[in-house]
Amino acid sequence: MGSSQAEGNRRPMRLFKRLLPIVGLTFSLAAGSTAYAASCSDPAGFPAWLESYKTEAAAAGISQGTIDAALGNVTYDRETISHDRGQKVFKQSFEQFSARMANAYRISKGKSLIKRYADVFSRIESQYGVPAPVIVAIWGLETDFGAFMGKFETIRSLATLAYDCRRPDKFRAELTDALRIVQRGDMSPSSMRGAWAGEIGQTQFMPSSYIKYAVDFDGSGRRDLVHSVPDVLASTAKYLQGYGWQAGAGWDPGEANFAVIQQWNASAVYSRTIALLADKIAGTK
Repeated sequence: MGSSQAEGNRRPMRLFKRLLPIVGLTFSLAAGSTAYAASCSDPAGFPAWLESYKTEAAAAGISQGTIDAALGNVTYDRETISHDRGQKVFKQSFEQFSARMANAYRISKGKSLIKRYADVFSRIESQYGVPAPVIVAIWGLETDFGAFMGKFETIRSLATLAYDCRRPDKFRAELTDALRIVQRGDMSPSSMRGAWAGEIGQTQFMPSSYIKYAVDFDGSGRRDLVHSVPDVLASTAKYLQGYGWQAGAGWDPGEANFAVIQQWNASAVYSRTIALLADKIAGTK
């Protein structure tokens, strides 16, 4: 974490989020092939699987130029697998976690950002019904307001997880959506960096959510969840609206919008912390 306890308490925590040798194995080039399954734990099989996946991506509508640019030099990432295997059961109570994460720094910073982007938040609430404190609470908890977005090469991580035995279907779909983000011009492959499991941007969207909910709120012509604060904030609001956010309703446990916050993160500890931090930023607690 940090070099001091204070710094450690400021850093974001992205939660939950999340063998056989190849002898005479022929990889089918048909879309959706599962022929690689026998070697999906062996990194040596990754190049052959990647060639098979490129055919699948082309069949899904990804252009050859995008495939070449995004996948041309992709290699297996052992560090991504290490993080995937190293996930531990979260054991902190809500009281412990919220005391550390809904801290004075995030409350103060959140309030100042609401003032700084007052016009943007006003437009967002008018269009999506989501108030600023909730969006800012998510922003602060996910990446400390964009300060810690992750440095993993997104496409490399997703390709590695798509090849791996544990959840190949899930991550193959996410990889294809990452290629769609590149193809429509929102991000270049080299600029697409984030958390080890493929989350992108200042509020950590998976590529599938990026495709579905990212909006161009600053009028730049592309959806940029890394550099454009208006795009980040509006896209986060659209995500919540997409899961049923009710304008004007409460967001604490037992209130109408708490179930929507749980769609952002299913962990009761994390979702309750979002609600609490939003309350503190709003000045209601």
